[in-house]
Order: sequence, then structure tokens, then C-alpha cells
Amino acid sequence: MSRTVKQMDDRFSQCAAPASTRFNRVLIIACGSWYMQPPNCSFIHPVEGIACPVTAASRPGVFSWLMALFAFAGLALTWPGISRANDLPESVLQALQRANIPLEAVGAYVQEVDAATPIIAVNPTRPMNPASVMKLVTTYAALELLGPPFTWRTAILAAQPPVDGVLDGDLYIKGGGDPKLTIENFWLLLRGLRGAGLREIRGNLIVDSSYFVVANTDQAAFDGEPLKPYNVLPHGLMVNFKAVKFQFTPSKPGGPIIVTPDPVIPQITIVPSLRAVAGPCRDWRQGIRTRVDDSGDAAKVTFSGTMPSACGPQVSYLSMLSHPSFVFGAFKGLWQELGGTISGSWRVGQADPAFHVLASYDSAPLTDAVRDINKFSNNVMARHLFLTLSAEPGGTGGREDRSSHILNAWLQAKELDIPDLAIENGSGLSRIERISAQSIARLLISAYGSQVMPEFIGSLPLVAVDGTMRTRLRRDIMAGQAHIKTGGLNNVSTIAGYVRAADGRRYAVTFFVNHANAAASASAQDALLRWVHRGADQRVAVRKSAIKGSSR
Repeated sequence: MSRTVKQMDDRFSQCAAPASTRFNRVLIIACGSWYMQPPNCSFIHPVEGIACPVTAASRPGVFSWLMALFAFAGLALTWPGISRANDLPESVLQALQRANIPLEAVGAYVQEVDAATPIIAVNPTRPMNPASVMKLVTTYAALELLGPPFTWRTAILAAQPPVDGVLDGDLYIKGGGDPKLTIENFWLLLRGLRGAGLREIRGNLIVDSSYFVVANTDQAAFDGEPLKPYNVLPHGLMVNFKAVKFQFTPSKPGGPIIVTPDPVIPQITIVPSLRAVAGPCRDWRQGIRTRVDDSGDAAKVTFSGTMPSACGPQVSYLSMLSHPSFVFGAFKGLWQELGGTISGSWRVGQADPAFHVLASYDSAPLTDAVRDINKFSNNVMARHLFLTLSAEPGGTGGREDRSSHILNAWLQAKELDIPDLAIENGSGLSRIERISAQSIARLLISAYGSQVMPEFIGSLPLVAVDGTMRTRLRRDIMAGQAHIKTGGLNNVSTIAGYVRAADGRRYAVTFFVNHANAAASASAQDALLRWVHRGADQRVAVRKSAIKGSSR
């Protein structure tokens, strides 16, 4: 017995077990060792300190003989519940080793889109956090269920029509869930209203967001960053992602830094106390301190510190106010610019279907929204799209639980049984969303045969060209050869998409890493993409059947 095995046997002897219990010899492929273990003991590798899957077996003598036999033959065991390191190319394994990422933290799946079985399947059915790769599920479902031409409508209504340009009463804005009602598009809506002859509103602005039913949760709940636009909660009437762009324009050293907001929201007060300094421009944000006092109805933003003159104009985005307050502020500012007036404030309410429609704005088609969601990994747009699956204009608003039910029914209708799917908001900005590498690959293969295939694939970032893959693998053989969706959270790094091999074949590729060192896994992911691209004639022998087991 080796010293390591003896140490493990000594350790396991401390576990509570009846004297009559026969010790099981356990094979830990991922950790590369055999150990003795009583059946009621959990296993943690003594050196790496990582959890390893264990499978109990029969007599120690038989396993000693089997281990020697397999070592002599140079064969790999296909062991249910255990990852096989030789399923991954050597270049990928080496990159994982350099990043100190164990195989048990990886889910990988590679299959030609026209083939019946995969060529790589590592922990294939293990549910893992996919981060923004979950957007593939949401966008594919939306393209099929809503249709590529689908649009969202925002309408302005009143109980009675204006008389001589004056509305003697409240004005209603009814949101239709538009995920990209930017300040420019909102201006187009108001210009249409102004062009219809309205100039004076003698009442309040009523914000109707009933198209969605969203829980009133804390915007900072996910990661404690309430000012970050990616944390903005969905809303039936969301304007400009509820975000203000601040431009910082430095003067000569010693001079002030001009801070310009866009849009100008009357309820937001800016207190700039910034000075330009000499020196090179590195991380220009490092010297700027930001304080936001936000009551929901009004906010005060204080900027202090310094910024190098050499940086030139720079921009930063902050999310403030409640959705209705932001809508009112954006409306009032633009309405006044267009020469209109409004005497009242705002409140939340619902427009009667019988009200007069004074103006409306239809969004760009769904295909454009899907492209923004996948190319640039826009979380709030993805959440809007997910809620839209169950939204009923004039009826019950979109809800996350109803959208989840509709999405699962769609998967079943397509014979895509995904028992490992756990979906919360459809964006991947979640700690509880889960799906396996195999399930994402199956979804990709299904989408490849769908009528919405061109719109779906075209929405994914093109390696080294655009989106979240724009700066990755540049001047590499992979440049322009794959459409890959990326995902990232703390302890999570994922990719999934399509790779065009050098021989012309196309493969669905999924690579998940859930580990404390996940941020260091990009080189391993890139190595897998290169390996697939090089083509079948340069790869190791193709496996003839899919692995039936999975690590759990």
C-alpha cells in the first residue's frame, strides 16, 4: 500500500462504521488515485482539497488486478458518474491545469450538428450555472413563439381628445414591454404627440406598466450594486434602460472637469467637484469618487476627485430613481424641449382600452432585440423578452413563473426534454439558474434545424469581430470561424455556440466552468474552439457513442 493510500485509510478509519463493514476500494479518476473508503464517508482529496465523485466497488484484490490491467493496456474507464480526462484534448487539459481548475468543475459537450452522438462529453448532464449562456434558451424560444417580426408598442392615450391643443385632464403612457425604448425613440414618440397638435397638458402623467407583473425587489439584491445598469429590474414601461449617461470632459491640468448628463432628468441634481490633473491616462475612473443619494423620487449625484487631462472625454452610466419617476423626468424634459407644457406630476395607473390613442411607437422587430441581447449580453433586455413570452395585452401581464411554464411547454413540444433546466429570469443574471452542457448543445442543434436558424445564429457574437467576442482570439485561426455566446459571473465562465471546422463541418460546442478560478478558463475555452476548428482529420478518434452517465 502506498504512503498516500495508507494516509487515506488512516483518515477514513476515523469515520463511524460498524466493525463488520467491509471497506470499499474507490476509484477517483478525476483525482487520479485509488483509495479505501467505508461506505458512509464522504471524500475530499487530501492534496487538492476538491470534492471528487466516488463509486464503491467489490473486493480490493479484484480492483488491484483491474487497475494493473487497465494501466498495462493504456485504456480509459467509462465509469458512470465520473469525468474522463481523455475526453478533452491535451491542449485543453493543460490550460485547465495551468488555471488550477479541476475537471469536476467543467461541463463540456461537442457534437456535429448533423451527427447523432457527441465527440466530447464531460460531465454532460450535470446542472451548472450557465451565466449569460442562458440567454440562448430565452432568445431561441422567443424567435419561435413570438416570431422574428414581433414588435412592442408604446402608446399615449387620454380619456378625451385634446381641444385646441389643450388636454384638460391626465395623459396616460401605456408601456408594451419595449426592451429598448431609448431616449431617442422616446423622443420620436413625443414628437408624434406634439405633431398631433397637443401642446398643453393640464393634468398628471399616468404611467401604465401593467404589461408586466414584476416583484418589487431590491435592485441591489444580486450583487449589492444598485447603480449598475445591468441590475435594472424589468418594467412594463422602461425608458432608456433607466440609466443616465454622464460625460466627463477634462480641461487643462488644474482646471475643472465638465459633467454632462444625458438625458437631463429634472429630479436628478448633479454636484460636480472634479479637477483635471497632469499625467498619462490609465484607469480614468480610479480618481473619481461617486456618491448617490437616491430616494426613488429624486436623486443627488456628487462627483469628486481628479481625472487626467490626457484622457479626453469619457462616459459612465448610472441607474437612479424608480421607473415611474424616471419616465416622468424624461417625458417632462423632452416635452419642454418640444415646446410643450405639463402642469401636474406623475402617478401609477391603468389606461382604459376605450381611451383615445393620441400617439404610438412600435419598436424595432424582435430580431434586432435578440441580436442586442446575444451580441452584447444585455440582461435587462433578456428579462423583458422572457416576460413577454407570457404577457397578454389588455389582460394578465407577463410573469416569470408563467413565462417559465410556457417555455418548458415549448421545449416539450420540440421534444427537447431538459430535466436539468432551472430558469429564474431568462437572462443568466442569477445564482439559481442551471442547465447542463449537453442540454445547451441539444438546444443549439435544434436551433440549427429551425426556420429561425439564420436569425438565431446571426445574433451570436462572431469571434474576433463583434459583440462580447470582439477582442478575443484576434489574429488567430479562429477569427471569424465561430459564433459564440459568452457568459460570466463570479466563479462562472461559459461559452456556447457554433464552430465551423476547416473541413466545412459545423459543430455545436458548449464549455462551462463553475469554479473559484473560472475567470482564468478563457485559454482552455479558446483551446477547445481551435481544436474543433482544425477538423476531424487532425483530431483524436471520434467516440462512437455518447456517454450515458454523468457526474452528479
